[in-house]
Amino acid sequence: MKLFLKGDRCYTDKCAIERRNYPPGQHGQGRRRKVSEYAVQLREKQRLRRMYGLLESQFRKYFEMAEISRDITGEVLLTLLERRLDNMVYRMGMATSRAEARQLIRHRHFTVNGKRVDIPSFLVKVGDQIVVRERSREKDVFKRAIEISQRRGVPEWLELDAVAFAGKVKRFPARDELTMPINERLVVELYSK
Repeated sequence: MKLFLKGDRCYTDKCAIERRNYPPGQHGQGRRRKVSEYAVQLREKQRLRRMYGLLESQFRKYFEMAEISRDITGEVLLTLLERRLDNMVYRMGMATSRAEARQLIRHRHFTVNGKRVDIPSFLVKVGDQIVVRERSREKDVFKRAIEISQRRGVPEWLELDAVAFAGKVKRFPARDELTMPINERLVVELYSK
């Protein structure tokens, strides 16, 4: 399944899933085995983890935070993952992939509400202003990413000012606005065992 980990490459014909939809190697096209319920749940959790680029311990902490809340655990989990700064930078179009966004944040290219933030897992709130630092704006990385984001589009729960290299969080996304092919119910079932 396409996870869009390689940024703009996943929208072209060079995407690996488009070229070959089976595992690599001589046994990749072999017989298929029956997949257990646990394997389906684990695969879904691993897919979600890899989409956001998280380690198992980080993912478990987000799940525990979601489990404590009174709302639907799966939806709260997705909202927490969407609130991460590296994801917001990617969604606003200031980076071409979440991995690139994470690296740019670690290199201190962004401020949140006027304060320099270098932690990719920083949870943003509604109304937070994410801005590329003044010295970093001339870099080709940001110009290319903004150009690509104009084609891809910015979600309606975010606001982007491409000229000022700034974005604002208007609200958090509802579940139906997240178009990822993820079944969060399977992840909740896996951790509930």
